[in-house]
Amino acid sequence: MSDHTAALNQQNQQLNAVYVPRLQQSLAELTQVLTNAYQKQQLVTIQLKTVDQNNRHLPDIITLIHGYNANDIVIDSDCFVPLQGIHNVAYQKGGTLI
Repeated sequence: MSDHTAALNQQNQQLNAVYVPRLQQSLAELTQVLTNAYQKQQLVTIQLKTVDQNNRHLPDIITLIHGYNANDIVIDSDCFVPLQGIHNVAYQKGGTLI
């Protein structure tokens, strides 16, 4: 029973989490950070423009950039994220992977 209660509490915390919107970056700023992160294989934190039904931002995505083209970046394994859907991107602290 305590495992069930712990799971419900964790789910409730996730539902009530507030992700503070960061400043909207220009396309030039986004592409500069993403290009550098791709070349250096550095983790980034991505905040999407997408919001939930209560107008709250979704959780940030912490990932490596595996590739890019003129319109999209590739994260994880073949997951494309449109550049126009990104609100803000920042280097993840201590995020260089070798």
